[in-house]
Amino acid sequence: MDYNTKGKVLKKAVVWKNLYFYRKSDTLYLLTVEFCRRFMPAYGDRTVDQMVQAARSGKQNIVEGSEDGQTSSEMEIKLLNVARGSLQELRADYIDYLNTHHLSVWSADNERMQRMRNFCHSHNDFSDYEPLLFRMNDEEIANLALTLCHQTDKMMCAYIEKLEREFVTEGGIKERMYVARNDYRQAQDAHIKALEVENMQLKERIKELETMVETLKTMQS
Repeated sequence: MDYNTKGKVLKKAVVWKNLYFYRKSDTLYLLTVEFCRRFMPAYGDRTVDQMVQAARSGKQNIVEGSEDGQTSSEMEIKLLNVARGSLQELRADYIDYLNTHHLSVWSADNERMQRMRNFCHSHNDFSDYEPLLFRMNDEEIANLALTLCHQTDKMMCAYIEKLEREFVTEGGIKERMYVARNDYRQAQDAHIKALEVENMQLKERIKELETMVETLKTMQS
């Protein structure tokens, strides 16, 4: 008999490369590298390192959180929140850049912002944006980055809420291990009981056959 348990200990692996918010975070990282190369001082400005590292931390913590999620929902949620924090730092750096250079943070009702928001909503990969960047100035790219930060954060919030609901209903790895062990024991107990019943039936059948043999012997003598 196969003793496969009904409960599963490891969660189904998430293909993080397919997550929309990961793809947007990767775009944000590459976009930030390009922004700093074009518009920030090559040397002597710590903001450059801070922005690139914040963008990189955002996407890398999504990767690590998704990988760890197979065994630890708590760690997955924690790392995804770290990723959110990094991207919020990046967002603040872009706003600081616009403010200190007397450029505009586009409002929601700005016509350019509406077009940009629609474009970002349906495009996730850097390859979608790269051909456009050479025609964009620093104000436009900074507002593009802010739009991606906002949309990525919104997606991540919804995803984290989903993980939290799953954790409440399914528990962490300890709870899943308990369920798996309990299911395994129940399957073993059911199998043993079935064998005991089968053994009793065989004993009864043997007795019947022995009686039949004795009867045949009596009839032949």
